[in-house]
Amino acid sequence: MLENLQIDYSWSFTEKTIKDTSYITHSYYTYPAKFIPQLAQRLICENSEKGDIIIDPFCGSGTTIVEGIINNRISIGVDINEIASLVAKVKSTPINPKIISEEFTKLTLELNTLYNGQLDNYFDHLKERIASNERINFWFKPHIKDKLSFLLIRILKTQDSDIKNFFLVAFSQILKTSSISMQKSVKPTRDINKKDYDPVLLFIEQLKKMIRKNNEFYQLLDNEVKKNIDSFRYIYCDDARHLQIENETASLIVTTPPYVTSYEYADLHQLPLLWLGYLDELSSYRKKFIGSSYRERGASELKSTIADQIVNNLGNNKKGREVRNYFADMLDTWIEAQRVLKKVAKYALLLEILNIKVLIY
Repeated sequence: MLENLQIDYSWSFTEKTIKDTSYITHSYYTYPAKFIPQLAQRLICENSEKGDIIIDPFCGSGTTIVEGIINNRISIGVDINEIASLVAKVKSTPINPKIISEEFTKLTLELNTLYNGQLDNYFDHLKERIASNERINFWFKPHIKDKLSFLLIRILKTQDSDIKNFFLVAFSQILKTSSISMQKSVKPTRDINKKDYDPVLLFIEQLKKMIRKNNEFYQLLDNEVKKNIDSFRYIYCDDARHLQIENETASLIVTTPPYVTSYEYADLHQLPLLWLGYLDELSSYRKKFIGSSYRERGASELKSTIADQIVNNLGNNKKGREVRNYFADMLDTWIEAQRVLKKVAKYALLLEILNIKVLIY
């Protein structure tokens, strides 16, 4: 059957460069396994109309959401990961270039003035939480941790919530480089001989890049969308199995679901989760994710002979239970998707099978 399928190579976007796929705000934050914006854009434009509601129930860093509002759709993004929700919201929030420039100038002046003289005073505000966190101490050298604490306190003093969140994403992006986490490893691995980088300098350079991208984004958006962004874009930190969305709302879902066993998303984002106060105990936090092996779901009807066969072949072991959890959790998300989609609608799903990306819709 599969051998008779016609391959449409136009969906591979092989002509696109890294510069193309990281245009506007898509390069704010390094997020694993995200699909390229050109794919989301084509799906949105070919399968919905201006003013339609589109949903991404596993929105990750917000690729679908950004492309949706660029193309004048009302876009709803849901993700159970607090860092993903933060990044998706910041990527899809246009900030007036003049305002962000003024805030950046103000921030850098304060950093230059206070950095050497008042670090201890700022650190006192977060000392208890940060100093007692064993995971932060595990990943960061003491002098780096002090500088990051200084930065975070200054960011949290920012009055404008959009600017503050913008700064928090820049802060989150520099954490891996600032830590002793091996830079090129997907899995969290310590490198005790890793070169030290000054977090303040990293932060300022990251902000410069993000400000340039924000300005491009701001110019690209329709004026009506810019003026009423909260009417065109909704981001929720929530569970895709229980969407807070009314029945028969959306014309299109565009998403890529979490993989069965490829990633532990809590582990991948643990550094910003730790610093921003979302993560206390890693094993407990892991339980809420789709297909987590840290949660006992119990027996459930998978409603798929292929899924049943896969689980039976794996056996009653950790891997078998993990895959059963995944299939059962994903079935719940399909049921929710059916509920929120209109009677005539489409669901575009990007999967990776044996290292080959497959688009189903």
